[in-house]
Amino acid sequence: MNSFQNWLSKGKTSLQDSVKKYKNKDLLEAIVAGCAIVAAADGNISAAEKQKMAGYLNHSEELKVYNITDVINRFNHYTGNMDFDVTIGKQEALRAIAPFNSKPEVGRVIVGVCCAIGAADGDFDETEKNAVRDICKVLGLNSGEFGL
Repeated sequence: MNSFQNWLSKGKTSLQDSVKKYKNKDLLEAIVAGCAIVAAADGNISAAEKQKMAGYLNHSEELKVYNITDVINRFNHYTGNMDFDVTIGKQEALRAIAPFNSKPEVGRVIVGVCCAIGAADGDFDETEKNAVRDICKVLGLNSGEFGL
């Protein structure tokens, strides 16, 4: 956990700047899809978890560059699909992330935000880390780079 905390503390400002730099609809889709994957990592997306995630997205410095209504609507779309069928929903979410597999700099931004979401409650547990590792695989990134 220590290497992840070091990575997160070093990268917070640059993460916010990077999200602003790449602000576009496809990046929004990828970030929100990744956040939904992390939220669903334990196999159950509860109402409380949705509220926590929406609250974090609303207050996250990294995601303030986006209209919060759009962010919440897309998050609900992905989590709704995972509520219906977690495997199909996760595959759809990973498809939204996959277009960035040839853009490692942007992929790092996506993974960085997903890590920040996973750590938002102070407990970045192993199921959440595994979800982020899956995202890293789709993006062709080494999860060790993020302290995972």
